[in-house]
Amino acid sequence: MPTSETGPALPDRPLPPEGVIGSADAEAAASRSVAGAPIDRKRQPSGDEARGRAMRAAISVIAEKGTAALRMSDIAARAGMSTGHILYHFGKKDRLLLEVLVWSQADLWTRFQQAADRAASPAEKLDLFVRFYLPRHQGDERYALWTQVLAQHHDEAGRQILTELLDGWDERLEAILREGRDLGQFADVDLTEFTIRAVAMLSGLSEDVMFGRSRWRHTSAHAFALSALERELCPTGRT
Repeated sequence: MPTSETGPALPDRPLPPEGVIGSADAEAAASRSVAGAPIDRKRQPSGDEARGRAMRAAISVIAEKGTAALRMSDIAARAGMSTGHILYHFGKKDRLLLEVLVWSQADLWTRFQQAADRAASPAEKLDLFVRFYLPRHQGDERYALWTQVLAQHHDEAGRQILTELLDGWDERLEAILREGRDLGQFADVDLTEFTIRAVAMLSGLSEDVMFGRSRWRHTSAHAFALSALERELCPTGRT
């Protein structure tokens, strides 16, 4: 089972560099070239190759159509595979979306960690956390995928996967807070309580951004959230 630390095994080609779902132009073009060829049912990919091809195709279709309009037949056509072959590997659309979400988060956290490793201070890491958490724009495909997958009915295994993904955000924020507190750069806050409130605020702001509320057309949700967090984390005596 993939965890928030390791994520799933990545397929043989790298993911798009800027948000697994959302900047998929090159991925979509490559997938469309496969889709344009007739399907050879005797030469269908198998195992990891098939799963990787299906997820890459799903990513490009989601980027174009969104999750609600996504059909297994669309993924099959984009991947150059039969619908039956897609169903064989994933069973149903809900399972495929869950696996794509896990893949998306693994990529996102890899890029977050790379950026955090270059950050000069816990304050810079906090800035990065807020930036990576919030949707980049109204209708952000990655966040839309989160919304759709969370709304589905899941068995215990699916719930466990989602719990680990959600906990992964909390753990990363707590690590930043702990580092800043230990260095005397952040106030001595209750890490668990602060994290719950911070993530709840970011989730609420994310819904606003996704909905396209007018208040964020001329004001940055990122700047608003970061300012609110920094006010609470400012050590006593500092301004």
